[in-house]
This record gives sequence, C-alpha cells and structure tokens, in this order.
Amino acid sequence: MSAPFRFPKFFVTNPSPCPYLPGKVERKVFTELSGRHAGELNEALGRIGFRRSQSVAYRPSCIDCSACVSVRVLAAEFTPNATQRKMLRKHADLEVTACKPWTTQEQYELLQRYLEIRHPGGGMAEMDESDFADMVEQTPVRTYLVEYREPSKGGRPGKLVGACLSDQQGDGLSMIYSFFDVGPGSRKGLGTYIILDHIIRAARASLPYVYLGYWVEGSPRMAYKTRFRPLERLGRDGWRRMEEAEAEVANALPEQLSLPIRGERKRLLINA
Repeated sequence: MSAPFRFPKFFVTNPSPCPYLPGKVERKVFTELSGRHAGELNEALGRIGFRRSQSVAYRPSCIDCSACVSVRVLAAEFTPNATQRKMLRKHADLEVTACKPWTTQEQYELLQRYLEIRHPGGGMAEMDESDFADMVEQTPVRTYLVEYREPSKGGRPGKLVGACLSDQQGDGLSMIYSFFDVGPGSRKGLGTYIILDHIIRAARASLPYVYLGYWVEGSPRMAYKTRFRPLERLGRDGWRRMEEAEAEVANALPEQLSLPIRGERKRLLINA
C-alpha cells in the first residue's frame, strides 16, 4: 500500500526591494519539491502560477501589488509574425540539442559573458561555477539544458551561442532561464529565437503551452513576452487570453530579451 500524499508546507520570504518596479517591495511564497511526487506537485503548482528554481516552487505574494502575472503561449495556435519569421530564417543554421541537466565550463563562460553585459551588478553577477551547477543540476523534475550552437566543422561541435534551462511538463515546456551570446559580433535576436524554438518544439510534441514565467505590467524588462501570441495570462478567474490591445500597449515598452530567474533557491531560503 502506497504512502498517502502529503500536502506541502508553504513558507513566506521576508520583504525585499522589488527588482522590477522601483519603490515596490516583493515577497514570495514557496515550498520544497521533494519525494516521488515532486513532478506532479511542480506541474500542479505551475498551473496556478508557481515557478521552479532548483528544488523550490515559488510565486509572488506581495501585500500591495499584483503586477507579476504568469503568462503562457498557446503553442498550437502560434503563428510567427514577419519579424519572428525573419529570426527563424536567420538562425536556421544553428544546431540545437536538448542535453541532460549537467553543466560544462563552456556553458558557464557563456553565462558569465551574458551577465556581465546584460545584468551587471544583478542578483546573479557573482554566481560561481558551483552556484551555476546548483541552478542546473538540482532538479527533481524532467529538465533539459537546451544548447544552441554554430554549425559543426570537421566533426567538432560549433561555438555555443545560447542555452536555455527548461522543464518538460505534462501540458507544456516551462522556460526557467535562458542566456546567450550578446558580445561584439554576436548574432542578433537570439533571445527571440530561443523562445520561438521552444514554441515550435512544444507544438510538434503536441504540448499545448510554453510557460514564459512572469510578465510584470509596467516593467520594460518584461514587455518582450507579449510579442508571442496568442498569449494567456493567469488571473483570479483562471487562465484567459490576453487581449490584442492589452498586448500592444505592453509591447510598446523597450525590449529586453532575457528570462531573469536569479538563483532564487538560495535567496528564498536565506530570507525565510
């Protein structure tokens, strides 16, 4: 006889400055993902707006703000616009591999270059190799590190230009964190291409959704997520399609192509 399923215990972090909206304070509710039901729990929580970071599932629980909204792309209905079709053609030569969640020096060096240019002084700026390994390898669910490489030459793998830590769930792909080459001479639009590639992969696998994490209304850093339509947002009445007018207004904000989930597990537990 199997042991009964135990309802998870939830904890709340101490308030801290919000990294997205100036003058706001953030707080999170979280629970540990462990045991043989970790995958089922992660998927159930994902459907109500939780995100995974290592072996923790968390979501915003701010007292006076509800700007963070979970969003997901409807993969089967997605049709790329003209700009996105251009990105697909531009990067069609890249070799894409879904690898087991095991880190390499090459991945870490790419992450460091990405953080130095895109997020200097951010929450992950001082991440060392051990921290990076924890972020990728400490997972109780079905996780991949998807690599994007230049074409191979002479039987040798091409240059690593992008990577995305992703979970495969029963109803879709959840993009946890992506990073890519943003240095001088780098390919343009890699962040867009990585998301497009995940949408295409989900559709081919008959997975209905690609979870993009949180869209933060009023934050220019998050405006790019509304460019992938049709898009659903999670509200008090459940998931609903984001109206075109609503997406257009958000899309008018400046672009910042990244998925900033910043080593949450350590910070969550320290602040608990």
